[in-house]
Amino acid sequence: MSVTIGPTEDVATCQRLRHRVFVEEQGVAQGEERDGRDAEGHHILALQDGQPVGCARILVTGETGKIGRVCVLAEMRGQGLGAAVIRACLDHLRGLPGVTRAVLGSQTHAIGFYEKLGFRPFGPEYLDAGIPHRDMERAL
Repeated sequence: MSVTIGPTEDVATCQRLRHRVFVEEQGVAQGEERDGRDAEGHHILALQDGQPVGCARILVTGETGKIGRVCVLAEMRGQGLGAAVIRACLDHLRGLPGVTRAVLGSQTHAIGFYEKLGFRPFGPEYLDAGIPHRDMERAL
């Protein structure tokens, strides 16, 4: 089994993965998942044996990179791919001039996952697409 994770220009594949996880599995409305910001984002794609299995999108504003749209196919979870995707996002952000901080909106059930990767929660809990979230941050 060969896994590769890194930046991609293949936004359509990332969108298909996100649709499968967020829209089909989690019930997020298509209009909420497709927010029109993919063209300005940096995209990270995880491939296992050449097949897409996970992805993330990074939006940069000033010194902050916001990691979002993080997903791994249900049948691939529990193998460390999600953590590897986040580490690839952090590596990518470290290579961008002037970016010193990473933030993300974690589904509340996943806060512990992100804490293990160095993120700390801040601010109140809120609903995003009807799902409880909390913002998290870490220095690069």
